[in-house]
Amino acid sequence: MPTFSSALAAKDPSAVALRDPFAALTWAEVDTTLNRCANRLLGSDLGSDRRVAVFAENANETALAHLGGLIGGASTVPVNFHLTAPEAAYILGDSGARIVFAGAATAERAIAAAAEVGIDEVVVWGADAPEGATAWVDWLAGGADENPPESTRPRPNLLYTSGTTGRPKGTELPPTMFAGGDTIAEHLENLRATNRFARFGTHLIVGPMYHTGPLGGMRLLVAGIASVVLTRFDAEATLRAIEEHRTESAVMVPTHFVRLLALPDEVKERYDVSSMKLVAHTGAKCPVDVKQAMIDWWGPVFVDAYGASEVGTTCSITSEEWLANPGSVGRSVKPFTALILDDEGDEVPVGTEGKLYFRDATGRGVVYPNDPAKSAAAHIAPGVFTLGEIGYMNADGYVFITDRFSDMVVSGGVNIYPAEAEHVLQRHPDVADVACIGVPHPEMGEELKALVVAERSEAPPDPVDLLAFCREHLSGYKCPRTVEVVASVGRTTMGKVNKAALRAPYWEDPA
Repeated sequence: MPTFSSALAAKDPSAVALRDPFAALTWAEVDTTLNRCANRLLGSDLGSDRRVAVFAENANETALAHLGGLIGGASTVPVNFHLTAPEAAYILGDSGARIVFAGAATAERAIAAAAEVGIDEVVVWGADAPEGATAWVDWLAGGADENPPESTRPRPNLLYTSGTTGRPKGTELPPTMFAGGDTIAEHLENLRATNRFARFGTHLIVGPMYHTGPLGGMRLLVAGIASVVLTRFDAEATLRAIEEHRTESAVMVPTHFVRLLALPDEVKERYDVSSMKLVAHTGAKCPVDVKQAMIDWWGPVFVDAYGASEVGTTCSITSEEWLANPGSVGRSVKPFTALILDDEGDEVPVGTEGKLYFRDATGRGVVYPNDPAKSAAAHIAPGVFTLGEIGYMNADGYVFITDRFSDMVVSGGVNIYPAEAEHVLQRHPDVADVACIGVPHPEMGEELKALVVAERSEAPPDPVDLLAFCREHLSGYKCPRTVEVVASVGRTTMGKVNKAALRAPYWEDPA
């Protein structure tokens, strides 16, 4: 058996290791696939950064491509499967990826994006590979079955966040989330020792694997933890999977909880969820009533992991701690120390609202490899950074988030920077000015709204036309959900817009 397999997996190679709605793979089948994938990548010219992209919806193959890359010393780049071909092409070119893996739903876009940036190797899973691509099974056949070298150097994933200036920015998965190690053997040992899920049974993947939570959960497979992959989130299908496969852990976002709680009582009572031992929730602050309802239903199995892809988890709180400090995102975790600062950068007293910063004891802070200006803007001092939120701490060091001073919008656990939609809408001939802001949404937490100033006041643009125009140029999740025509967005003579002032009326009176 390969070096990544746990003792449990080695004892029963015929047991199911990985399943999605379409297929179930045994440990032996996973072994063979990962060996072939890793060895094929080890023999490929992937450039100095050894990057390959995975542009696909959730599936067994999506997980195996990422894990084969890990074992084969490649840095895999998860690409949001909602992206258009031009949007994906930017990420492929910026990352320096040499191979693109894709599923049937993204194959056409992947081939077009790869051609745009000069990548000539696209691998597609499915029954038949379209012209311009190689079938996954045929590509794997070029890789040897033997175990890849244990001395292979593991490389972190490169993830892309939406851009504050309209272009996504790449950030390597930080050491706090990647487990480290100079060799793949050391990395896997660290993963087994440090991953909080590694002591539990079957892991359920419900979120898209281009996000850090599902991406991290997927790596449990190489620690010997069986995994169940859902292609898209469906509330009842999630409950069904928990009962059928007796899953014990998962990563979710608050929107998942809202949709689960919205199921009729008779549906919720139909399924046994008692197998769940740990659910980490991330992506956004969870409303107090939603968190309380989930604890009442599933028990105290929830751990809030507050942070970001750029740095990992900065604060954490268990269900028991949360019940004593409802609404908190937790206390800071090593190597981070939470700080609440005023506008002058001085610490404020306990219970006083201010800007939330973190001191990284390693000195790393936030790093965007291709954007030193953005890296610098996140810091108030070396190793002292912010994720753009306002909050306060109580006397016991528990952090409470109250607002955001950055422009970022978090909708359903997805980070959206308004600049991308603003840049598109500004090109519309009937738009004189625009500002996009986050407004409350009962299920998604918040959603993107465009405030538009008409080019001609006597002929304001049709919001439906503006939304359609935006979707012609951006993937849907980046586009505003609503448009409101306004007289002004309050832009100063220096061209600045006070987004906090624009947001305030909607949050003060959501109706």
